[in-house]
Amino acid sequence: MHPIKQPIFLILTTLFLTQVSAGQTHDTLSTPYAGLETRAIKSLSESDIAELEKGGGWGMALVAELNGIPGPAHLLELKDRIELTEEQIERITLQLKVMKAAAIPVGQQLIRAEAELERAFQSGEINEAGLMTLLEYSEKARTELRFIHLSQHLTTPALLTQKQITRYNRLRGYGESHCSEVPAGHDPERYRQAHGCQ
Repeated sequence: MHPIKQPIFLILTTLFLTQVSAGQTHDTLSTPYAGLETRAIKSLSESDIAELEKGGGWGMALVAELNGIPGPAHLLELKDRIELTEEQIERITLQLKVMKAAAIPVGQQLIRAEAELERAFQSGEINEAGLMTLLEYSEKARTELRFIHLSQHLTTPALLTQKQITRYNRLRGYGESHCSEVPAGHDPERYRQAHGCQ
């Protein structure tokens, strides 16, 4: 090959391969939602449905959990490490049982609501008024479910010592520096006292 033409050949080859590569990327472009179209209910994964059907938390009590107020399920998971007494275990076990009994039917209601929304969009026969009705039905179930889980977090602190709550939060990996870094808007003295900081 002529030495002068060689760089031009390399440049053209590089441009060609770049365009081919770009074309392949375009043809196989995927989004975070790719594959979700195969779900029976697009807004719920199989694991979401399983969690709702068993009365699981489904992340609905994070506002309590991450503010240092434990829930019954995780307390029982850590019962030995936070040294729950037999009486505490008995009371928290009952609390969890009551919570699940209330959460399971409401979780099923939420699944049904999302399934109805799914069917409405599949059929293409939906208008704004119908959409609002379906959304209200779904959100009513979601709100009730969230209340069921969050309300249990409200009752657990009275069953525990401050030492147990502090130990729980440390074992869960929450705010290792919570004693030295008081969140904005909190009274430092009351915050440290509530979190067992010495």
